[in-house]
Amino acid sequence: GALVMPAASIDRMELPTRTWAAQEGLKAGYGLGNLMKLNDGFIYHGHDGGVIGGLTEVWYMPEYGVGYFYSTNTSNGAASWQVDQAIRAYITSGLARVAVPVAAPLPANAQEYAGWYEPDSLRDAFAQFINRMVGIKRLKFEDGKMLLADMGGGKDVFIPVSGEQFRAVPGWCAPDPVATAALLKPNAEGRFIQVGVGEETMKRIPTWMVAVQIICLVWFLLAFLSILLYAPFWILGGLIKKRRRPAERAIRLWPLIAVLSLLTIVGLFLRAQAIDAFACLGHVTFWSVGIFLASITFAAASLAGAVALRRARKPQIRGFVRWYSITVTAALLIATVYMAYWSVIGVRTWS
Repeated sequence: GALVMPAASIDRMELPTRTWAAQEGLKAGYGLGNLMKLNDGFIYHGHDGGVIGGLTEVWYMPEYGVGYFYSTNTSNGAASWQVDQAIRAYITSGLARVAVPVAAPLPANAQEYAGWYEPDSLRDAFAQFINRMVGIKRLKFEDGKMLLADMGGGKDVFIPVSGEQFRAVPGWCAPDPVATAALLKPNAEGRFIQVGVGEETMKRIPTWMVAVQIICLVWFLLAFLSILLYAPFWILGGLIKKRRRPAERAIRLWPLIAVLSLLTIVGLFLRAQAIDAFACLGHVTFWSVGIFLASITFAAASLAGAVALRRARKPQIRGFVRWYSITVTAALLIATVYMAYWSVIGVRTWS
């Protein structure tokens, strides 16, 4: 019966205050180690956690006086998710959902926010170099709704509720009972929106920048695939004496080594995730050192390909081979610069 923590302190833990969205009145978000989570029309507070060999969940709904906690002695996320959903279904089976905020007209300045946006406050620093490229979304307003479309064709729909705040309309469960998105006031850094429960602040970027990023991404993917598809032909052709072209060997070999290095990084990372990401990547292991060395090999092979192309004697290189090599080598160099900027080249996951 003793008071352990004042109610005001718990309220403060649940309330986000430091993000731009919170300072502009959005209550959904991340407090002091306490996250709001929406599930099928219910509002939970709490957190989850994971260590090597264990997962934990603790969530509660003070309005209903219910909550739950459990731990598992396994890192199996799929099993934990099934347990979590079963418990939520049980404790909410006799409860009425929170009332959904009434829809309001779009803000008068809504169209000023239409355009392209990229993630600007990612929680996972390691994945920034990927998310900033593939996480681009287009914001527009139609029929009194806010629509946020991603590069894969997916679309999130939001209904205005008050001021510059919006609630999400998921297609697979009950509507969100609180606002989870907001149009933020422009500042010296640009124009931003907040999307999700304290998860993602996105910054508007010019259309030309989006075009450049898409062109570079498509250019790299085509170069990547063509190098792999072209390799068997010139490798097998080299077995025939009449088809051997020593002068072209280096400008074809180095790009292939670069691409194989990238495949090695992806393979090691996925395998480490399947085994135990913490154990495999959080220490000096075969997996972490392999990723470190493969990333350096990618950069070195890309640079070596450019040097080989520069030194190749023009009369000894067929015209289409030369232009093809210039195209794929340039794509690899751009990728190397981009990855180096985000500290992926020579990445040490154990540090």
